[in-house]
Amino acid sequence: MAMRRLVAAALLACVLLPMASVRGRNITAILDGYKEYKLYNKYLSETKVCDEINSRQSTSMSILVLSNDAMTTLASDAGDSLPAIKNALRLHSVLDYYDRKKVKKYGDESAATLFQATGDAAAATGNVKVVDQDDKNYGFSAATPGARICTVTKEVETHPFKFAILEVTAPIEFDGLFDTPAIANLTLLLERAGCKVFAALAVKTGVLKTYEDAMDKGLTLFAPNDDAFQAKDAPDVKAMSVANLTKLLQYNALPAYNTKTSLKFVKGSLPTMAGTKAAVKVVAKGDDVSIDTGKAKSRVADTVVDSVPFCLMTLDSLLVPPELYVGAVEAPAPAPADAPQASPPAADAPSVPADHAADHKTKKAAKSSAVAARPIGALAAACSVVLASLLL
Repeated sequence: MAMRRLVAAALLACVLLPMASVRGRNITAILDGYKEYKLYNKYLSETKVCDEINSRQSTSMSILVLSNDAMTTLASDAGDSLPAIKNALRLHSVLDYYDRKKVKKYGDESAATLFQATGDAAAATGNVKVVDQDDKNYGFSAATPGARICTVTKEVETHPFKFAILEVTAPIEFDGLFDTPAIANLTLLLERAGCKVFAALAVKTGVLKTYEDAMDKGLTLFAPNDDAFQAKDAPDVKAMSVANLTKLLQYNALPAYNTKTSLKFVKGSLPTMAGTKAAVKVVAKGDDVSIDTGKAKSRVADTVVDSVPFCLMTLDSLLVPPELYVGAVEAPAPAPADAPQASPPAADAPSVPADHAADHKTKKAAKSSAVAARPIGALAAACSVVLASLLL
């Protein structure tokens, strides 16, 4: 009988664990159901902090959300700068689980955040303090001495020791939180990152100006290092026409803001600045991310600059349109007129999960949940039958 109960408990865990993981891993999908956090959710998507949260599937986390009014205050304090707002949202993403019961049991302590984990914070300023207040209250504050305590007013959702969404009264801030690096000279950034050949070609063709004009609108730039141009299958850029050089450089850029983490969530193809027909795909495995041209893959090596809505990353090899590889025709023929073409996706659509879109959010989230629930429902039904037979 004892063995039957043990087996029954194991089967019950099989049912409950998948259900918990489905519900708690997509922060924007969860917050879609709360109108009071609409602005907070909007900034999570625009800054891609949502992808950083969702990528930490096995990490216990507590997300400190702000009401629309409090989020308006934070945005104003940040000067409406998206890079500065991103710092703050990362600070409000705590890398541990907290609820009232835990805080009352263990008391005050320090906790790391996404902002501290990025390495952008000075010393330990990227941490927050967990504060046990009077009666049933508790809150969070910046790690700096004398910082304001932001009380938790509502435990929006709690999944013990895994994931919590907690509303706090005001934004957690400290002097220096909104400081972000200035991007004054793209050429200098490229040269310092070991991409001098790429930078020189961008200047020569005038594509540098195209990059600079797009940096404030949305741009992901993949810059190959100097060694990439010496690779066996790399085209001879010295012999290429200006038209093909331009296409090559445009092919190494996306007309939307993406981070390395966000690229892991991309499904389907991504249009490049060379056009929707000149698209690439993403291949992600663990922390490794590669860009696939259909002929070769290039690994994303490092992030040089992440300043919303611009991200500069280096590549181990050059992204080359298939028609510009060694042996290909110099001037490719145009596509047949009768070839069916799909409507080009929105600039930022590939890097945001479908249920993040501004329109039809509720419908898509519901559809996604329903699809995800089918295999779980089948598993639950099967386990229920076995459980019933074991417990008789």
